[in-house]
Formats: sequence, C-alpha cells, structure tokens
Amino acid sequence: MPRPTFESVNEYIAAQPPHGRPVLERVRATIRKALPGASEGISYQIPVYKLDGVMVLYFAGYARHYSIYPATPHLTSVLKNELSGLLHAKTIRFPIDEPVPTRLVTRIAKLRAEEAIEHALTKNKQRGTSKAKAKAKPSSANKRTKRR
Repeated sequence: MPRPTFESVNEYIAAQPPHGRPVLERVRATIRKALPGASEGISYQIPVYKLDGVMVLYFAGYARHYSIYPATPHLTSVLKNELSGLLHAKTIRFPIDEPVPTRLVTRIAKLRAEEAIEHALTKNKQRGTSKAKAKAKPSSANKRTKRR
C-alpha cells in the first residue's frame, strides 16, 4: 500500500487517528504561537516549521505518542531536567493521552529557533569567508603551466 503524501499540515492532522487530532492541533497551535514568524509546511511527510527558510522544528503523531524533532545536544543540555524520560535518540516523545505541556513545547520551539538562526548565521559567515579566500587565491585551473 502506498504511503500517503500530505500537501499541508491540515491534511496531515486530518489523516491521524481521531483520538490524536486534538492533541496535534494543540501542539501545532503552541508551536505557531512560539514561532509567529515561522512558515509551516510538510517535509519528510510530517509538519515542519522554518524561519527564513531554515528548519527549526518538526512534529509527528503516532498511535501512542507524538514526537518533536530534533532533540539537539544543546537543547537537551539546557532542558535536561524537563526532558527526563522523554528523550529517544534525537526525538522528544510525549504520551498522546496526556495534556500537552505547552510551556515545555514553547521553550523547545524558542530554543530551536535560536539554534537554527545561529547556525544559519555561522554558515553564512563561513561561506563569506570561503568566497573571499577563493577570490584572493587564483585556482590551479587558471594558472598556465609551461610544458618542456
């Protein structure tokens, strides 16, 4: 059976089991409130939130839990106590049958936004430095070699 493809977060949530839909709507609303400037879309067939084209956060629903991705080393060190028992590799899993911890989801979203923006700035600075070095050094392809 082919895997479903989703065009929007609305479609994604509508395709989830009925008991999980209100929970995922609450997670979605919490993330949107925490990241008011973020664009919302689908990537890897799950909801994604981006700031200036940079991925900040994903979430996904399952039968017994929902997950928020990625649980980066910085995020997990800052929220170590709050995430106790919720970490599974690079994901944060919350039971689907418990109230959404909106304060924690908000903190996760804001920390990830800070990380993503910092990462993008660092990457752009490195690209600028690389371009400047490339202009300063002529490439070996541009040098003429004498044949003897």
